[in-house]
Amino acid sequence: MFAPRTLPWPLLALFAAGYLAPYLLPTVVGRLDTGLPLSATEAGTVGSALLLSSSSAGFLLASRVERIGARTLARAGLVLAVLGYGGAALAGDVPAVVAGAVLGGFGSGTATTVAATRIAAEPDPHRASALGLLGVSALAGAVYLTVPHLGAGHGQPLAAIALTSLAVWPLTGRLPGRTASAGTATARREERVPLPNLRAGLVLAAAMPCWSLVQNSLWGVSGRIGLTQAHLSEAAVGAVFAAALGAGLMGVLAAGALGTRLGRAVPIGMGTVLIAGCVAGNASATGAMSFATGQIAWNVLYPVVLSYLIGLAASLDPRGRWAVLVGSAGSLGTAAGPLAGSVLSAWAGFPAMGLALGAVLLVVAVPMTGVALHTGERVVFVDTVRLRGGGARVPDAYDTAGPRQAGASPGSGS
Repeated sequence: MFAPRTLPWPLLALFAAGYLAPYLLPTVVGRLDTGLPLSATEAGTVGSALLLSSSSAGFLLASRVERIGARTLARAGLVLAVLGYGGAALAGDVPAVVAGAVLGGFGSGTATTVAATRIAAEPDPHRASALGLLGVSALAGAVYLTVPHLGAGHGQPLAAIALTSLAVWPLTGRLPGRTASAGTATARREERVPLPNLRAGLVLAAAMPCWSLVQNSLWGVSGRIGLTQAHLSEAAVGAVFAAALGAGLMGVLAAGALGTRLGRAVPIGMGTVLIAGCVAGNASATGAMSFATGQIAWNVLYPVVLSYLIGLAASLDPRGRWAVLVGSAGSLGTAAGPLAGSVLSAWAGFPAMGLALGAVLLVVAVPMTGVALHTGERVVFVDTVRLRGGGARVPDAYDTAGPRQAGASPGSGS
């Protein structure tokens, strides 16, 4: 399905290192309120601070990757992640843990920014993002299965993120450095080139926080739904989550195999509608079968739609700025999700919460599908020409940011 020699391995590893912290957020937050003198709400606030720090890195650095250099910026982000998460894992007092989590979050966001920017320059951004999600899903699944056997405490999941960042650091040597023209007047003018596809990018960036918020609202209270409403034991809930993560891997593989054969509008629109049904159904689950079915179906669909959304954002700007900005906007929703889920479920109950969250997804599916229809389908044709022809690059929907982009090499992403 994928040609190993053509895979941008350093980018995929960097992508996985940057995304691992959000994937492990439930176990990070869950262990904070058991290993430290924090309430569940306070532990959730620490998790939100981590994700807000990560998203702030994207907003600050989206247009500076080329000027600073992908290699330099990636290494700086990984060092911050190692120091931050590693320090938080070893610390025993709350202020040090909070400071380490925030520092590590900024490092994760920096790594994700570089990966997203470079993936946007790949000949097939959807393929690269799907592989990146496959890697982080497999890695997170392994951590979820391993950490419970390493004892109690908040340090294990944080240490896992730090060690992953440390392992990825040597691979950054294959990333491009700061170009010779990065400090010239011409380069500075190019950095100020307006974002292409402004309206489509703004719509996608506005919809993405709502889409992410819904996913993480349910994710943040799924354990409580399984324990209190579906009447499962803690071990049974853990087994369901492990099965759901495994199903998520299958979803990512399916997305990679399908590619852009159906375009992006159908997977994003129909996938989001199906996720809305899974969210409502899972929040109403009252037994083991309905809870497990909802969790597994949801975790199959979620990474599929996310991979197409990442690919769509990457297609809006070949320099990767929309990919980073849309991803950072999504992180804002991710950060607010657990708090929103807790408030909604406490106020209206799990079933009503599920219906409300499903309704939000149905609403945001409309503008996201519209963006895919308006801009994404033109890119599919060009990607097909690139993959089949392999010859000279032709002007296409990517070429909206000036002469430099029109002359860029299609394979300059790694």
